[in-house]
Amino acid sequence: MHEGSRRAIIAAFAANLGIAVAKFAAFGFTGAASMLAESVHSVADTGNQALLFLGGARARRAATEEHPFGYGRERYFWAFVVALVLFSLGALFAIGEGIEKFRSPDELESPLWAIAVLGVSLALETGSFLTAQREANHVRKGESWLAFIRHTKSPELPVVLLEDLAALTGLAIASVGIGLAILTGDPRFDAAGSIAIGVLLGVVAVLLAIEMKSLLIGEAASPADVAKIRLAMESAPHVARIIHLRTMHLGPDDLLVASKLAFDPRLDFASLAKAIDETERRVRAVAPAARLIFLEPDVDRGASDSATRPTPAAL
Repeated sequence: MHEGSRRAIIAAFAANLGIAVAKFAAFGFTGAASMLAESVHSVADTGNQALLFLGGARARRAATEEHPFGYGRERYFWAFVVALVLFSLGALFAIGEGIEKFRSPDELESPLWAIAVLGVSLALETGSFLTAQREANHVRKGESWLAFIRHTKSPELPVVLLEDLAALTGLAIASVGIGLAILTGDPRFDAAGSIAIGVLLGVVAVLLAIEMKSLLIGEAASPADVAKIRLAMESAPHVARIIHLRTMHLGPDDLLVASKLAFDPRLDFASLAKAIDETERRVRAVAPAARLIFLEPDVDRGASDSATRPTPAAL
């Protein structure tokens, strides 16, 4: 796992653990539904950071005979589990609790406790969010935040960023709900806040699940990396043409490259082996994540790269 991702997860874990304890204490004093929803949300987030650490640890295992390509996708799998936890434990619980409180509203007790804890939570969550932002800025290379979350192959930073953003938004919603309940004396505003928090968590969970599912089933290298790999191959000695090129991420930092290349047909076996080795060296120089490279030598029969690709009808 990238060191920046690790720092972001540690900051989020520490913040969410402290926030969860404080929110549960506030719920005990106030009985606020939105505060209970936020408490469960923080517990879910704390568990999610632990799951991200678990995924990073399991992904470092060496390849085995049963899993010859290694365990890099463990990071994608556990990030997908995070999305499921956020939806089931966070969103569904908050919506259910809000509906129950809306049907049977209870007066808030000691609302100042809730306000104080929301302030503390806001400070801790902001610190975690800024840490995640700072670490993401090191790797997003000028992309917009939406583009970074959609295109990055590392699952941890998008998960932490979206969780923290949802947490900050949820705190704002809880503040409004509790504030309106205090001003009007109607606790149903608090219940409505809980429902709104649940809907927010559900949306974030679905977004995370969609992105992690795409990585889990296998994504190609970024267009920029594919262009670098293609240029490295085409510039290698004795390579006449790329017949076809396929890439797939086995993990955030583990790229599989498979290509059929037309080499100079006059090469003898030893010279061809050297040409293949040099081509692999050039690919790894521009794409260090390309740990597995499979090159199939062939003769140039004039077929285009696009002609070898399956058509939509064939799919």
